[in-house]
Amino acid sequence: MPDDCLFCKIASGAIPSKKAHEDDLVLAFYDIAPAAPVHILVIPKQHIPSAAALGEQHAALLGHLFAVIAKLAAELKLDDGFRVVSNVGELAGQSVPHLHFHLLSGRALAWPPG
Repeated sequence: MPDDCLFCKIASGAIPSKKAHEDDLVLAFYDIAPAAPVHILVIPKQHIPSAAALGEQHAALLGHLFAVIAKLAAELKLDDGFRVVSNVGELAGQSVPHLHFHLLSGRALAWPPG
């Protein structure tokens, strides 16, 4: 875990968060600056800088991350739809260099997003 990684600190409990889900591999928590009425960040507890750093060895973890996202969407009754976004790099809007997925819902979401 890099000492300066905000999401590693949140995953370890060093920085508090409003948790939506936690297990041995994944933490999901509410974004402190939500871009939609529902805005949850879903992160692996393992430090991975971004989706660009993923490999075959991460297949099970990615499957678990998306299973957690589906579970949260069902629990929150996001039946009208939701969006899952992962930004890679500064140009794409990644502000924390730790793999994370935004679960967004609760309003109409424009396309294209940026």
